[in-house]
Amino acid sequence: MPKGYLCLVLHAHLPYIRHPEHEYFLEEKWLYEAITETYIPLIQVLDRLSEESVKFRLTMSLSPTLLSMLTDHLLQERYVRHLARLIELAEKEVQRTRWSPFHEVAVMYRDRFRQVMSVFCDRYGRNLVNAFKKLQDTNNLEIITCAATHGYLPLMMLHPQAVRAQIKVALDLHTRHLGRRPAGIWLPECGYTPGLDAILKEFNLKYFFTDSHGLLYASHRPRYGIFAPVYCPPGVAAFGRDIESSKQVWSAREGYPGDFDYREFYRDIGFELDFEYVKPYIHPDGIRTHTGIKYYRITGKTDHKEPYVFRRAEEKAAIHAGNFMFNRQHQARYLSGLMDRPPVIVAPYDAELFGHWWFEGPRWLDYLFRKIAFNQDTIETITPGEYLQYFPCNQVVQPCASSWGNKGYHEVWLCNANDWLYRHLHMAAGRMIELAGRFPQAHELQRRALNQAARELLLAQSSDWAFIMSTGTMVDYAVKRSKTHLHNFLSLYEEINGNRIDEDRLGRLEYTNNIFPGLDYRCYREQPAKEAVTS
Repeated sequence: MPKGYLCLVLHAHLPYIRHPEHEYFLEEKWLYEAITETYIPLIQVLDRLSEESVKFRLTMSLSPTLLSMLTDHLLQERYVRHLARLIELAEKEVQRTRWSPFHEVAVMYRDRFRQVMSVFCDRYGRNLVNAFKKLQDTNNLEIITCAATHGYLPLMMLHPQAVRAQIKVALDLHTRHLGRRPAGIWLPECGYTPGLDAILKEFNLKYFFTDSHGLLYASHRPRYGIFAPVYCPPGVAAFGRDIESSKQVWSAREGYPGDFDYREFYRDIGFELDFEYVKPYIHPDGIRTHTGIKYYRITGKTDHKEPYVFRRAEEKAAIHAGNFMFNRQHQARYLSGLMDRPPVIVAPYDAELFGHWWFEGPRWLDYLFRKIAFNQDTIETITPGEYLQYFPCNQVVQPCASSWGNKGYHEVWLCNANDWLYRHLHMAAGRMIELAGRFPQAHELQRRALNQAARELLLAQSSDWAFIMSTGTMVDYAVKRSKTHLHNFLSLYEEINGNRIDEDRLGRLEYTNNIFPGLDYRCYREQPAKEAVTS
């Protein structure tokens, strides 16, 4: 038995952004960039490890909104067109930089983009969910779910049935795409409040994650702190984030991604080259955007930047992987002397950190898994489900209300920039529960309208809109999305109540906001917990 276990968790999530009414929509690029820079590079790393029989375990949440976008034919087709333009630009860059210090990096981008196209189209038929499912079926990857639209659950507890709907819709979609029910859940933004655990238990979920202080400031301090899971009173396990391993990667000052040899994210040719040259590859309205082609390394803390040298960055990724493993080994050796079981070090990160923000992140993971498998015998990687199987007896405590993010107690998602939103979300949730109770059965047109009302409410509840308002980026878009979905819900509510459903308008909403095609509005019916789980 090893001295300790490392539980790496990647939370993969993007808000549901699909605008068929526009040929080009700026925010859809969030998905395209994540596919190119994060999801496919991660798949390539994990596929290679699996094919070479490298022992590794990774936990990954795929949010229902992300699953829905990855399986949407319109977005798949648009992504292929986006990537084809990117390959065309990269080929031009290979020629333009031929006698410059950037030529080798330009060739690297061209080759990477071609590989991405091959993985996306040829290997996985444009559906990356198939890639994650294959890794799940080899037991290297434990895939967990999230709330349906990443709703911030602690602030939805005024209507517990709305929380149940977020979870039930997520479980149904997850099972349909991945072939099995998830054992655990990533609570959006690690947002927890007492009472949520009882709802998770209703749906037979085995575990969730909190930030460190969620366990450390529990009803009484856990004997093993954050290095063993605890059971909440209803019987669901909670795993706490390790502070040290998070700091080594996340910290703006001390984290690995800030190393001066790594690629500089903010220097992109979409903003730097002649406008007429890049115009065909940015937004058609002339808005300069990131292309993903970046030629500089971080270099230092000033605006002066030197050319990026991929080989040096690769060497640093290997060094940093070794350093991360070394520190986890020391943690495990020390903690194992204080515990009656091997400690579990939980290291959760946003998946998009790896590749998108930290270009070398997927290679760092590759090196880390290989070093843990072959270069030592102190620690092993593990998933939460496996750890609970090995060590099913754990202390019972009540975690405290908490989140991750600034200050750790919900403030990012409830502040003066977004507090106006919640009265409307609460009102809409109450009305949706009312509709579901009043129409236990509905004729075809009513049923369609009720299902679409539920979709609009779920989309309005996304925590992403409140987060964007709080951080002050793309605020107009977040406000518009919140108001649009609430307006759509209220219009449908009035039409259903007045028995005057506008079928043409309903059809347009079903086409535009087509998430969760199998959704049944009766998930909002207040009913016994046993029935809620099996319905």
